[in-house]
Amino acid sequence: MNMNIQRGDIELLAPAGDWDCMRAAVANGADAVFFGVEKFNARARANNFRSEELPEIMAFLHSYGVQGFLTFNILVFEDELRDAKLLIEMCINAGVDAVIVQDLGLVKLIRELSPDFPIHGSTQMTITSPEAVEFTKPFGLERVVLGRENNLKQIKKIGEQAKLPMEVFVHGALCVSYSGQCLTSEMWGGRSANRGECAQACRLPYDLMVDGEHKPMGDVAYLLSPKDLAAIDLVPELIEAGVVSFKIEGRLKSPEYVANVVSKYRKAIDRYFDGDRSAPSKEEVRELQQSFSRGFTHGFLDGTNNKKLVEGTFPKSRGVYIGRVERILRDAVTVRLDAPLKRGDGVVFDAGDPTKKEEGGRVYDLRRQGVKIEGEAQEGTLLELVPGRNDVDLRKVHVGDRVWKTNDPALDKRLRATYETEKPYRVFPLHVRVEGAAGQPLRTWWTDVQKGNTVEIASELLLEQANKRPMDAALLEDQLGRLGGTLYQLDQLEVALEGDLIVPVRELNRMRREAVEQLTGERPKPPVYVKTMIDPLDDAPASEEGPVNKSVTAPVLTALCRNLEQVEAALQTDVEMIYADFEFIKQFPAAIEAARKAGKPIALATPRIHMPGENGYHANILKLQPDAVLVRNTGALYYYLRARAENPGKPFPRLIGDFSLNVANHKAVSLFKEAGLDMITPSYDLNIQQMVDMLTHSDTSALEIVIQQHMPMFHTEHCVYCTFMSEGTDYTNCGRPCEDHRASLQDRIGMSHPVRVDEGCRNTVYNAIEQSGAEYIRNFMELGVPSYRVEFLEETPDKVREVLALYRDALDGRITGTKVWKTLKATNQLGVTRGQLVNK
Repeated sequence: MNMNIQRGDIELLAPAGDWDCMRAAVANGADAVFFGVEKFNARARANNFRSEELPEIMAFLHSYGVQGFLTFNILVFEDELRDAKLLIEMCINAGVDAVIVQDLGLVKLIRELSPDFPIHGSTQMTITSPEAVEFTKPFGLERVVLGRENNLKQIKKIGEQAKLPMEVFVHGALCVSYSGQCLTSEMWGGRSANRGECAQACRLPYDLMVDGEHKPMGDVAYLLSPKDLAAIDLVPELIEAGVVSFKIEGRLKSPEYVANVVSKYRKAIDRYFDGDRSAPSKEEVRELQQSFSRGFTHGFLDGTNNKKLVEGTFPKSRGVYIGRVERILRDAVTVRLDAPLKRGDGVVFDAGDPTKKEEGGRVYDLRRQGVKIEGEAQEGTLLELVPGRNDVDLRKVHVGDRVWKTNDPALDKRLRATYETEKPYRVFPLHVRVEGAAGQPLRTWWTDVQKGNTVEIASELLLEQANKRPMDAALLEDQLGRLGGTLYQLDQLEVALEGDLIVPVRELNRMRREAVEQLTGERPKPPVYVKTMIDPLDDAPASEEGPVNKSVTAPVLTALCRNLEQVEAALQTDVEMIYADFEFIKQFPAAIEAARKAGKPIALATPRIHMPGENGYHANILKLQPDAVLVRNTGALYYYLRARAENPGKPFPRLIGDFSLNVANHKAVSLFKEAGLDMITPSYDLNIQQMVDMLTHSDTSALEIVIQQHMPMFHTEHCVYCTFMSEGTDYTNCGRPCEDHRASLQDRIGMSHPVRVDEGCRNTVYNAIEQSGAEYIRNFMELGVPSYRVEFLEETPDKVREVLALYRDALDGRITGTKVWKTLKATNQLGVTRGQLVNK
């Protein structure tokens, strides 16, 4: 055990979607709670709290010594900046302990408002390397929430190098996609995950297509639905890796779930500090599964094991595995129990096809060879399970079906009792000092040890000489320690009385009540932060009369290519620059050579993710001396900015920030320009109105808009090729099927979405249909956008030339954007969608 880490250094952070969950978290030992209000948070579907309740929430939490963090972990659009400012001001006034933020533009706004209000970098910031942490340091973040894809070794490395407190998810649902990098809901339904409206497309069934042929997968249909994270047995390793905050996912979950999971992790953390390294009991793990489980996994904490992460047979919570159906009787089934079961428990019969209605209900009776069993039957027992007569149609149950216990009313009742109580959820130690002499008042000092507050209470009556039973320490302890029903318990009493003295007991009681009232009143007081008056649009480059006229007359066209044939085709057109975005870095030199021969500038694209120890990739890019680098994350950006600063005066590639930096408002444009980017690509989360709003208030001279692309929907550490096309578990033993085959995922309407890998073996699932913003080119040019990028995926060289010629004509005004769109729609087998740019 690392002796430098104290119990008080570790925070257990619980989710709360409503007041019952908030109470459950506090009652079961959370050190901090994260919650959202009615807008600006990544769980739009949760009940959420109202912003007017902030003072009440913070008073409740602070009374119990618990911190409260507000989730502000979405992208903020231009027309929302003033509302965002108002909500931050409400947080500052209410004494919120920190806001959890995704949008770096919002970080800039908060820092303009207040230099000292605490900000935590959300997992939506996709912070997965020490360099990404370093990038945040100028903005004074107090803490970062690491990506769920970081393993224990990487977490330790990030902590050692970056030295900023780290928060890590330890329990709950896993996103298959990197947080902040999932555009699926946005693409398919205009409900963005970066706006808290995730539609859970990863939980849907898909067919695996390999080289255009359907690959039979048996009962495996949920190819992107991970099991649930449960790292309770890794608590010691996480503490020793330097994690300071253990985060439980679940703002959409029940208060019973919160009570259950928080109490289990509280116990595990306390066990560690008591010197006990033992794993949680089988019973504890079962109770965790009972509250919610799609099957448990360590996620990526042990490293990547694709086989363990996704099983693929069901997408929803199952609870506890009970066993398989061995026989079917007239009114019952026989099962050999894998876990305890009793009357009243909920069960479901799993026939292996979760898309069909499953039989399930309450256990009505348990029998052994026809004889009723009382109480709970234990694992290993072969018994007859009698379901409620109207619940289950036994004709639809089969021998071999898996049986799951979906609900345990006794457990739920026990969990509810923890927070449905009149008693205080926690009590805190009081130190009391008592002094006095005859003829003087009795003077007492009461110290709330946890908060450090002290109040002095003197008696209204003077102390008298005692004839019979003078006040001694035992009597004072008895009277002053009567603190039941309050937030306190007497922990230490110091008595310094001169002689045998007495004061009426009722006076001692009055003093005790007054002391408790005063100390209790101190506990909820909010911290005080600096607050400046600002207007979020003051720094926007637009005059009072309206937007500055910034119309562009000579727009630039660029092309992003994903193979050498496309690069060669694009070089034959009049595009101003080529981007090479290849799966493998070994293919870059050929692209550079082709561009040099054609006399055109070329940019090389970085991967979307930056993990510890991956700087070799970027060093190789710099060795190849491209004209520009398309930078896709803040870790890589920090690496290039540092390299540029270390080589002043030497030629250096231009740095172009890609869509994955999630720039959605003029503050984010300013922040990235000030950081050192030469050009910036707006986020794919913006529809046309939001894009126009942002462009109106931004310096558009440094912006490039992607005008056509296959939307990159999921970006995952989970490799479809490795999991379903090889015997291996990760890149070391998978045999690299990605080098010889092309996989795609076919959805329920028959669309096949290509899956591509990158140098780090991460997968991107691209939308089958490309989308075009051609109709808006004129709007963008009028707003001063100088550069337009067309991105290719699987197009032939002929198609590349044809598409680029169309866009050149549109940019030069020879044809309309609508004509481009219609031509592409007519000549493209799948058609083209307007995609996310359409107002929604």
